[in-house]
Amino acid sequence: MKITLKLARIGMSMQEATIAQWHKKPGESFSVGDPLYAIETDKITQDIEATADGTMMEIFVEEGEDVEVGTPLCSVDVTM
Repeated sequence: MKITLKLARIGMSMQEATIAQWHKKPGESFSVGDPLYAIETDKITQDIEATADGTMMEIFVEEGEDVEVGTPLCSVDVTM
Protein backbone atom coordinates (compact mmCIF):
# COMPACT_ATOMS: atom_id res chain seq x y z
CA MET A 1 0.00 0.00 0.00
CA LYS A 2 1.46 3.36 -1.06
CA ILE A 3 1.40 6.02 1.67
CA THR A 4 2.83 9.51 2.14
CA LEU A 5 4.93 10.18 5.24
CA LYS A 6 4.61 13.66 6.76
CA LEU A 7 6.79 15.48 9.27
CA ALA A 8 5.37 14.55 12.67
CA ARG A 9 5.54 16.74 15.76
CA ILE A 10 8.16 15.17 18.03
CA GLY A 11 7.90 17.66 20.91
CA MET A 12 5.08 19.92 22.02
CA SER A 13 6.86 23.10 20.91
CA MET A 14 8.16 21.73 17.59
CA GLN A 15 6.89 23.77 14.64
CA GLU A 16 9.49 22.85 12.00
CA ALA A 17 12.61 20.78 11.41
CA THR A 18 15.45 20.40 8.94
CA ILE A 19 15.77 17.17 6.99
CA ALA A 20 19.36 16.35 7.95
CA GLN A 21 19.84 13.13 5.98
CA TRP A 22 17.94 10.53 4.00
CA HIS A 23 19.06 7.02 5.01
CA LYS A 24 17.05 5.33 2.23
CA LYS A 25 16.94 6.26 -1.45
CA PRO A 26 14.07 5.62 -3.90
CA GLY A 27 13.91 1.93 -4.76
CA GLU A 28 15.60 0.79 -1.54
CA SER A 29 13.71 -1.55 0.75
CA PHE A 30 13.53 -1.23 4.53
CA SER A 31 12.34 -3.22 7.54
CA VAL A 32 10.63 -2.24 10.78
CA GLY A 33 13.11 -0.27 12.89
CA ASP A 34 15.38 0.78 10.02
CA PRO A 35 16.14 4.52 10.02
CA LEU A 36 14.49 6.24 7.03
CA TYR A 37 15.73 9.80 7.59
CA ALA A 38 17.13 12.14 10.25
CA ILE A 39 15.66 15.46 11.36
CA GLU A 40 17.27 18.36 13.22
CA THR A 41 15.40 20.83 15.41
CA ASP A 42 16.70 23.56 17.69
CA LYS A 43 16.81 20.94 20.48
CA ILE A 44 17.60 17.52 18.95
CA THR A 45 18.83 15.48 16.02
CA GLN A 46 16.83 12.27 15.66
CA ASP A 47 16.54 9.35 13.26
CA ILE A 48 13.00 8.51 12.22
CA GLU A 49 12.50 4.75 11.97
CA ALA A 50 10.20 2.68 9.79
CA THR A 51 7.12 1.28 11.52
CA ALA A 52 6.48 -1.29 8.75
CA ASP A 53 8.43 -3.16 6.07
CA GLY A 54 8.44 -1.54 2.65
CA THR A 55 10.21 0.31 -0.16
CA MET A 56 11.06 4.01 -0.51
CA MET A 57 9.21 5.29 -3.57
CA GLU A 58 9.79 9.06 -3.88
CA ILE A 59 11.44 11.81 -1.82
CA PHE A 60 9.73 15.23 -1.85
CA VAL A 61 12.11 17.22 0.42
CA GLU A 62 15.86 17.62 -0.10
CA GLU A 63 18.48 17.23 2.63
CA GLY A 64 19.08 20.57 4.35
CA GLU A 65 15.57 21.84 3.67
CA ASP A 66 13.50 23.31 6.53
CA VAL A 67 9.89 22.11 6.63
CA GLU A 68 6.87 22.68 8.86
CA VAL A 69 5.08 19.96 10.83
CA GLY A 70 2.63 18.17 8.53
CA THR A 71 4.67 18.69 5.35
CA PRO A 72 4.71 15.60 3.06
CA LEU A 73 8.28 14.23 3.04
CA CYS A 74 8.21 11.08 0.94
CA SER A 75 6.07 8.24 -0.34
CA VAL A 76 6.64 4.63 0.59
CA ASP A 77 5.10 1.32 -0.41
CA VAL A 78 4.51 -0.68 2.77
CA THR A 79 3.67 -4.35 3.20
CA MET A 80 0.84 -5.07 5.59
